[in-house]
Amino acid sequence: MSVSFVRIDDRMIHGQTVTRWAKEYPCDGLVAVNDAAAGNSVLKQAYKAASDKKTFVWTKEAWKAKSQKVLDSNDKYFLITKTPVDMKEILVDQAFVPSDVKEVIVGPCNDRPGAVKLGNNQSITQEEAEAFQAIQAAGYKVKFQLLPDVSIGYWDDFKGKFGF
Repeated sequence: MSVSFVRIDDRMIHGQTVTRWAKEYPCDGLVAVNDAAAGNSVLKQAYKAASDKKTFVWTKEAWKAKSQKVLDSNDKYFLITKTPVDMKEILVDQAFVPSDVKEVIVGPCNDRPGAVKLGNNQSITQEEAEAFQAIQAAGYKVKFQLLPDVSIGYWDDFKGKFGF
């Protein structure tokens, strides 16, 4: 298995992600996919400094080009995107299948104008709701879970707020 954990987190990589989640899902490295971060050398360095594990920050195009290498690797990686829309592009549009992982864990999604608050530090927009719906339709369970022991539920618990 090469992808041991799939997460959406608007902070992408931070110590909490690595420390707490790596106990639940062992990993050798992290792959963060975000066009803006991949193009910003300061952000890339900050993300790499947040962990003692191998850390890659790639654009969506770089991910598309390199994802098979990740799958073929003997190492286990976390796949992390900043937004649900980016994860939908990877899992649905690019049809990437992350090994045996069938659950997408949604971490912090900050309150923003136009976002609906689902729980503490978890608010999503209609566009993000549509991404979650597409991810679920592709066969994944979407779970809103800030930490391994802090979950507010699954997409099915909230999709009615967005017309699904």
